Amino acid sequence: MSRMIYDYTKSTLERVSFDPQLFIKELKKAIRSLLPYEIEHLKKWLAYFTNQKPELKPCLVIVN
Repeated sequence: MSRMIYDYTKSTLERVSFDPQLFIKELKKAIRSLLPYEIEHLKKWLAYFTNQKPELKPCLVIVN
């Protein structure tokens, strides 16, 4: 079940990546609902994902 939430979170973040404010809102929700090891995986994924979308780089402050 937990893996499904992680995958859903990534999917949601990809869909809202057009708007940095909405991205931040969804990222905060994700941090509240994911387990600690999933947050670590999410950090790695975010590093990769934001390389393709540099306007989202400032949002990484939330997970660090």
